[in-house]
Amino acid sequence: MIKEKEDIRHQDSVCINESSLDHPWYHNLKYLAAGIIFGIIFVKAEVISWFRIQEMFRFQSFHMYGIIGSAVLVGMISVGLIKKFNIKTIYGESITFIPKKFNKGQIYGGLIFGFGWAITGACPGPLFAQIGTGALAVSITLLSAVAGTWVYGYFRDKLPH
Repeated sequence: MIKEKEDIRHQDSVCINESSLDHPWYHNLKYLAAGIIFGIIFVKAEVISWFRIQEMFRFQSFHMYGIIGSAVLVGMISVGLIKKFNIKTIYGESITFIPKKFNKGQIYGGLIFGFGWAITGACPGPLFAQIGTGALAVSITLLSAVAGTWVYGYFRDKLPH
């Protein structure tokens, strides 16, 4: 078990989820429901709007910056509260955060991600919501994201750290 934890510490993860609990398949339906609700919120808040994303990259509107900024703030507060009060999962398991070391690959990856986001008008998060609204052209972006993930996985060990 100690060896497994050491191996996990060397991964790209900043949060470890080592749940030892085994749940029946229908326990995952709550994630499906949360995803559907989250998708509806994305649509109603225009987070998935190509026009809103283009406005952001052209510095024409604060809309997306406000949404992203408030999400970052909520995340920071949440992580702070989890650490301060040692909050556990709903099943009583500990939540462990491991600091992630900075490397120049994060700059390159962020730039590639940002360029792709600006060109396609689609962030990987809301791709499924965009497709769900009938924007089927976004399927090409989804396939490209999957291909990019595969290429990264294939070359990951050869990339600079």
